[in-house]
Amino acid sequence: MIEILDARQLERARATGRLVGDILATVRERATVGTNLLEIDAWTRRMIEDAGAQSCYVDYEPSFGRGPFGHYICTSVNDAVLHGLPHDRVLADGDLLTLDLAVLLHGVAADSAVSFVVGTGTPQDEALIATTERALAAAVDTVAPGVRLGDVSHAIGSVLEGAGYSVNTQFGGHGIGSTMHQDPHVANTGRPGRGYTLRPGLLLAIEPWVMADTDRLVTDADGWTLRSATGCRTAHSEHTVAVTDDGHEVLTRPTPRPGG
Repeated sequence: MIEILDARQLERARATGRLVGDILATVRERATVGTNLLEIDAWTRRMIEDAGAQSCYVDYEPSFGRGPFGHYICTSVNDAVLHGLPHDRVLADGDLLTLDLAVLLHGVAADSAVSFVVGTGTPQDEALIATTERALAAAVDTVAPGVRLGDVSHAIGSVLEGAGYSVNTQFGGHGIGSTMHQDPHVANTGRPGRGYTLRPGLLLAIEPWVMADTDRLVTDADGWTLRSATGCRTAHSEHTVAVTDDGHEVLTRPTPRPGG
């Protein structure tokens, strides 16, 4: 199903997007060396519930997972890149952490992800993260009415492949609206001028992700966490973006803070 939001629904989507962005920004600030992944999950649960929102993950039970997911945020560490199931693990100096969050508020969902190094990072990790951020920015810049979905995917792939990374096409971005995962699928590489034509009111969760030296995934024993097949480091960046009458609007940026 491809869902097109009206003006009232889009205003609700803005509120959901701000909430997602603010929660991720808060958790990112609080996550330090010594933080337990289960603490991150508990913080996220409280912030979601305090906002009167609902988690998109707790009851999430797709065919590829061993569901329901049962937690409030995905916490993927180092070689884990997608669907990281929070567990009893304490973050160490140099861990590369990806937080992925989807929330439903007033009937509209938003989805975002951020990768960062806890404590002291390496140039290789910073380059990996920066590449996904540049790919996300390039994709967002293409979004406008009349643009083909292949143009968005091509923008992502051009940055990722241009930086020397292989692209996995099993998982990518997606439409989003009254539910978390909808059509159309947004592949992380593609051919320009092909695919669905973007329309105002469409929401897309655009999410470039890469693994340092492979494009193959393996599934953890928990049935959820997806890791690089070689044990290499990974990174993932994501925003929910609305197609507007004259271009696009990124919905999941956090609320600007004084002096920020």
